[in-house]
Amino acid sequence: MAKRNKLQKFEQLNGFNNVFQNFNFEKPSLTGAHGEERDLKGKWAESHFENDNPIVIELACGRGEYSLALAQQYPEKNFIGVDVKGARIWKGAGIALEKGLENVAFVRTRIEQLELFFGKGEISEIWITFPDPFLKKSKSNRRLTSEYFLKCYKRMLKDDALCHLKTDNTMLYEFSLEIFEEQGIKVNYKSADIYSGPLFIPELEYQTYYEKMHLEKKLKIKYIQFVID
Repeated sequence: MAKRNKLQKFEQLNGFNNVFQNFNFEKPSLTGAHGEERDLKGKWAESHFENDNPIVIELACGRGEYSLALAQQYPEKNFIGVDVKGARIWKGAGIALEKGLENVAFVRTRIEQLELFFGKGEISEIWITFPDPFLKKSKSNRRLTSEYFLKCYKRMLKDDALCHLKTDNTMLYEFSLEIFEEQGIKVNYKSADIYSGPLFIPELEYQTYYEKMHLEKKLKIKYIQFVID
């Protein structure tokens, strides 16, 4: 039953006009609704959203809770959730369609291939929400705040763009701060327990599916706001 449900989700996902999928990671390209191949690199605002509003991306978006919440809060911006799991994206994309949120879209791909689909200086802000911390040291280069990814983000980001990391994982939080110091990246704010006092910014009140699970386990939620100069 579970497998059939997943197949049904994938079939529905293929018809969603707010979802773009990279099916072949060796020969990457984006496919939109009904199998239409789309070249959107450097053209997301004009070709998909049909406006010139700033673009904010949520990496490891899961079900897209942050993309959805931010899209409702800031209709003057465009939001794109990125994740490799189609079944997760199905949830957020479906909600966006139900609510008529035309300023939010989703991309299904590996984050390592992000630069293939976004142009230089195209992104105005990044949210990294509860990513896999890749606890083994041998996989530290896969952490989304590793030096490799930071360099990728810098090429896609506008000058002085804000970046946000929200996580429950102490190792990832401390690793990120160390990398930022090594790379000379400016940290505007950091907290090892965001709910121990007033929230630094209102957007932190949004909670993902995973954050709610972590809070039930009494884990502390950590946050860093940084700028990659």
